[in-house]
Amino acid sequence: MNPFVDSTDVKNDEESLRSRAERDGYLFIRDFVDKGAVLEARRDIAGVLQDVGWINAGTDPLEAITSHPPHVSGEPEFSPVYDKVQRLESFHTLAHDAAILRVVGHLLGDDVLLQPSNIARFIFPTNLEQTTPAHQDFVHIQGTPDVWTAWLPLGDCPHRMGGLSVLPGSHKYGILPVSRSLGAGGLRAHFDKIGGEWVSSPFESGDILFFHSHTVHQGLPNLSGNRIRLSVDYRYQRASDPVMDKVLTPHQGRLTWEEVYEGWKSTAFQYHWQQYELTPVEKEPVEVVGE
Repeated sequence: MNPFVDSTDVKNDEESLRSRAERDGYLFIRDFVDKGAVLEARRDIAGVLQDVGWINAGTDPLEAITSHPPHVSGEPEFSPVYDKVQRLESFHTLAHDAAILRVVGHLLGDDVLLQPSNIARFIFPTNLEQTTPAHQDFVHIQGTPDVWTAWLPLGDCPHRMGGLSVLPGSHKYGILPVSRSLGAGGLRAHFDKIGGEWVSSPFESGDILFFHSHTVHQGLPNLSGNRIRLSVDYRYQRASDPVMDKVLTPHQGRLTWEEVYEGWKSTAFQYHWQQYELTPVEKEPVEVVGE
């Protein structure tokens, strides 16, 4: 598999970033996000996972070593653990990283809205059939197509731990047909007619991948053998564009924002979207091939 086009050399060049984003549908930038903030989020999330026994007792939680049977979203055992992570201040604060907002501002303009429904992912090494299938984010988030996702691992992510791969230029083909699949989101995009070669690169802490909501991307299997891969998804759009109502609530919809914010040290990023006059829209049904 070919590597990502590395945009580190043009990270401060707005014209070059926009040109590459329009051409490829993604941007990969190394050593970009505040590593201290990444480490804080990793430490807090790993602490939750060790407290519930998903990371082995007696090991350094930052290593995320596990011998626990895998859990995935949708299982009864998963939800209460995920809700603990959704309450973590460091996890949500990282989405406001100044470097991330600067690049998204280059792509979208001045009225950038962070969709508050931030996503954390814990990918076990022994559940390969649940690897996230090839998909487009727009099918799930709707609202406006002009949404950019920032994906970053919370720590180093060599190829053996997986990461993400992208189909360059696939954002130019509109919304593709989907069918049911295992893995996050539960829908697989039918991209066969697009052609092209998938790209991916190993990540180090602080590296980041941005991609458009129409860009076809997929998870890569965690083949580490004994380590959970921790990563986050943050999504950004123009505040003046329509926004799906569900992305204004905590991810997976079980908590209220009052429950999320309980115990936070700062109010700086609480209810940050309320400064805008938004246009919420409901999610439209998705047509699934074979149903």
